[in-house]
Amino acid sequence: MSKKIAPLTLLLAIMMSLTSTQLEAQDVAVLKYKGGGDWYSNPTALPNLVKYCNDNIDTNINENIQTVEVGSIDIFQFPLLHMTGHGNVFFSDDDARNLRNYLISGGFLHIDDNYGMEPYITKELKKVFPNNELREIPKEHEIFSSVYEFPNGLPKIHEHDGKAPQAFGIFHEDRLVLLFTFESDLGDGWEDPEVHNDPEEVREKALKMGANIVKYAFEN
Repeated sequence: MSKKIAPLTLLLAIMMSLTSTQLEAQDVAVLKYKGGGDWYSNPTALPNLVKYCNDNIDTNINENIQTVEVGSIDIFQFPLLHMTGHGNVFFSDDDARNLRNYLISGGFLHIDDNYGMEPYITKELKKVFPNNELREIPKEHEIFSSVYEFPNGLPKIHEHDGKAPQAFGIFHEDRLVLLFTFESDLGDGWEDPEVHNDPEEVREKALKMGANIVKYAFEN
C-alpha cells in the first residue's frame, strides 16, 4: 500500500524542486487559465522574446515554449510564467492556492494586458493574495534597469486607450513576485514584425523591456 504524503511535506518538496529548477534551468512557459479569455493570444511573442534574450543577454532558454495550466503542479518547473489575453479570467480556489504557493516559493509571473484584461485579472488576483494589493512599481525599481535602462519606466508600445503605460506589482517579503503591465502591450511588440507592423524601434523597446523582465525573474 502506498503511503500518503502529508500536504506540508508535499509543499516543501515542491519548494525544494522549484529552487533547484531556478538554479539549473532557464525556462519560461505560457500560463493557461479558465474563464474564456484568450490565453493563447500573441503566439509568436514569447518565442521571439526568448530568442532575443538568448542572442543578446546570454540566457539559454528553451525556445520550444510550453503551456502550463494555472492549477497544475507543472508550473513549479518554470522560474518565469507569462500570461496574457483580452478577456475574462477565472481562478478556482485550487488555482489560486497553487499560484500563490508557486510565487511565494520563488516563482515569477508576468501578466501583460493585451487590452481588456485588467478588470478580470485584478479581481482574480485578490483570490491569490487577498491581503496584498497590486501597487504601482516605481521607476527606480531594478526591473527597469536589470539589463537595459528605462529611466521613464514602462515603454508605450500600443495606444489602447491612449493612457500612460503603468507597471503594477505584488511583493512578497520585499521581493517582486508578480508584474502586471498595463496600457503598454509588450507582447504585441514581441510578435513577428508583420503581425502589427510596428516600427523597428518600437519592437526593440518592447524586446529590451522583456529582456529586463526575464533577467530580473531569473536572478531574484
